[in-house]
Amino acid sequence: MTDMLVKLYELPPLEPVLASQHEKGITVRRALALEKKIVLDWISEHFSPGWISECDVTFGHQPISCFVATKDNELLGFACYDATAKGFFGPTGVSEAARGLGIGKALLLAALHALRNEGYGYGIIG
Repeated sequence: MTDMLVKLYELPPLEPVLASQHEKGITVRRALALEKKIVLDWISEHFSPGWISECDVTFGHQPISCFVATKDNELLGFACYDATAKGFFGPTGVSEAARGLGIGKALLLAALHALRNEGYGYGIIG
């Protein structure tokens, strides 16, 4: 499978997607440094061990290049960028119980908008 190149200057607006999540009680936001262990432990419980290492890298960036989706203080999903390589999106995942709610789309767009805001013209989805 080939990499996908995303034109960051043609992204759909982020605000309506975040508002839709907010109506469901879901918050999508940049992870905080103090949440590193929580996020990494959650990834280890739900996804591939390799993703733990990739996400770990994002907590060393300024700003942190990991977004999380939460509801009632429960972690539902995450999305990273600049983890595997500069300009790359991923890894990303949503818990099985929370799939189908649009969380993955919101996390993807949040990360891609962050890439654009940091000066990238294109993002890569490997």
